[in-house]
Amino acid sequence: MGYDFDWVSLQRAWPYLAQGLQMTAFLVVAAMAAGVGVGTLLAITRIFAPCPIAALVAGYVNLFRSIPLILTILWIYFLMPVVLRTATGDPNLSVGPIYAALVAFVLAESAYYCEIIRAGIGSVRAGQMQAAQSLGMTPGQALRHVILPQAFRNMTPSLINQTIALLKDTSLVYVISLNDFLGAASKVGQRDGRVVEVYLLVAAVYLVLCTAGAWSVTWLQRRRAASAA
Repeated sequence: MGYDFDWVSLQRAWPYLAQGLQMTAFLVVAAMAAGVGVGTLLAITRIFAPCPIAALVAGYVNLFRSIPLILTILWIYFLMPVVLRTATGDPNLSVGPIYAALVAFVLAESAYYCEIIRAGIGSVRAGQMQAAQSLGMTPGQALRHVILPQAFRNMTPSLINQTIALLKDTSLVYVISLNDFLGAASKVGQRDGRVVEVYLLVAAVYLVLCTAGAWSVTWLQRRRAASAA
């Protein structure tokens, strides 16, 4: 006898699933914005700072790119409260799963964004900096007004690809019981005994979102190729 699909329970549970999807969207947007900001500072430091400081940034980047993201999430969730309690002397101090997830994502994603942004800055012709300075700009002004705008335009497809990876990685927050889209769907499936339908729905939603992101990358690459021709 074949499996009897029943989608009615998912229709009833959609408001709860939508809340989980909103949490996933919040994590992606917040981690992407903070990760790009911190990653930009790391990339600039790694390129222009003195060697000892650049080496420290390189060590940070290599560390968080080398360890599994799920381990970073667990570290932050379980170890950060211990550190804060020791520093403040408050034995009841705790860190909620949302804050733990955000800190873990920003720490990890900023390392990946750093390398993307560093490559983007490197893709800008070296003469651009000298030309801007010859017009009276300081190195900081040249970087902000001339180098970074060109670099971000060049690396937009890579940034989108990394954000797609971030979207998929948000599902790892189930280990700290954060109610993202996958976590909410799992609870609904276990409650109603409709695990197959739930995971098919989750797969379809992630497929649509990631495919839309991939299409945008392809469109941007074609647009850049057409403008360069």
